[in-house]
Amino acid sequence: MRSFVLASLIALAAAPAFGQGSVNVYNWSDYIAEDQLKAFEKDTGIKVNYTTYDSNEILDAKLKTGKSGYDVVVPTASPFFVRQLAAGIYRPLDKSKLRNWSNLDPEILAALARYDPGNSHGVPWMWGTTGIGYNVAEIRKRMPDAPVDSLRMIFDPAVVSKFKDCGVMMLDSATDVLPAALRYLGLDPDSKKTEDLARAADVVKAVRPFIRKFHSSEYINALAGGNICLAFGFSGDVFQARDRAAKARDRQEIAYAVPKEGSLLWIDVAAIPKDAPNPANALRFLDFLMEPRVAAASSELTGYANGNKAAFTLLPKDISGNPLIYPPADVRAKFYTITAGSPDQTRERTRLWTTVKTGR
Repeated sequence: MRSFVLASLIALAAAPAFGQGSVNVYNWSDYIAEDQLKAFEKDTGIKVNYTTYDSNEILDAKLKTGKSGYDVVVPTASPFFVRQLAAGIYRPLDKSKLRNWSNLDPEILAALARYDPGNSHGVPWMWGTTGIGYNVAEIRKRMPDAPVDSLRMIFDPAVVSKFKDCGVMMLDSATDVLPAALRYLGLDPDSKKTEDLARAADVVKAVRPFIRKFHSSEYINALAGGNICLAFGFSGDVFQARDRAAKARDRQEIAYAVPKEGSLLWIDVAAIPKDAPNPANALRFLDFLMEPRVAAASSELTGYANGNKAAFTLLPKDISGNPLIYPPADVRAKFYTITAGSPDQTRERTRLWTTVKTGR
C-alpha cells in the first residue's frame, strides 16, 4: 500500500534467495521502516530478502501458483487473505513463539477474526481507508466548490471531467474501486449480484475517459510531484504524497478526504505461507513486527494506523491525533468491509474490471 522500493534490501534475482540464515519477505513497497529492518538483521543475524508488489492480485497469483519461496507475505484481509486461507495457503501460527502477541489491538484482532477465526494464521499490520487525494490549489482553481469529501469527486463525470487536464489516477484494483462505486450508487458495497457489479462497472466506465492511469502506487509520486491533481487511493499513500510535496521546492498542498458516504476499511495481515522455506525465521520476523517501536516507526513512514495498541503512545501527535488516520466513532460507523465471494463471483468481478480498463 507504497511506492519507492527499499533498494538496499531488495533481492535482485527473479526468485528469492534461500538459506537457514535468511527470511524472504514479500510486502507492499514503503511499508516498513528501513532502519528497523536493519536492526532486525543486526539483532538476529538473519538476512532479510525484501521484495515488493503493488497489488493484491500480483501476490495472489504467486501464492496460488505455489512454491513462491516467500516466508512472510502481507495480503489484505478481505477478500484476499480469507480466500487464501480457504485454499490452505498459510501455516497456523505457533503463538508460543510470539512473545509480543499481547501488544496487538483487541479491536483490530476482533475485526480480523471475522476472516481468521481465533486469529490463528495472521498478524494485523497496518489498517486504513480508501479515499480521495487531491492537490488543494489545482482543484480549487478548476472547481472552487468541488465535493472533495464525496464519492462524486471520483465517480460523477460532471465533476471528474473538470480535472482531466491536471490529471486523475485511480487504484488498479477491482476489490477497492467497484465496492466504492456500489456505495456511490447507494447499493451494498459487498454485493456479489452480477447486475449490481455491472452497474458499478458502468459508473467507472463513465469516468474512464478522464482517468489518466489505473495504478496502485504510482499516484503517490504523481501527486507529490504535481503531475496529477486527483487520485482515488489508500489513505497512507496520500499522506506520503503530502509529506513529499511539503518537502519539495514548490511545496504543493496535498490533502486527503474520507468519503462522507463511507469508506472501505482494510486490514493488511502478515502471514506465513504453508511452503515457506524458513518458517522458524518467519516466526521471528512476525514477532519483530509486533514490537511497539517497529509498528510505530512504520506508521510514521506510511501514514497508516497500525494494529499494535502498545505502539499508540509512541506515535507523534500528527499521527495518533489525526482523525483521518485514527477516525472518530461516527466516521468509523460508515466503514464497510467486503467478503471473498465464490470463485465464479471473483471471475466475474475480474472480467468486469478488465472491460473497465480496456474500455471494451
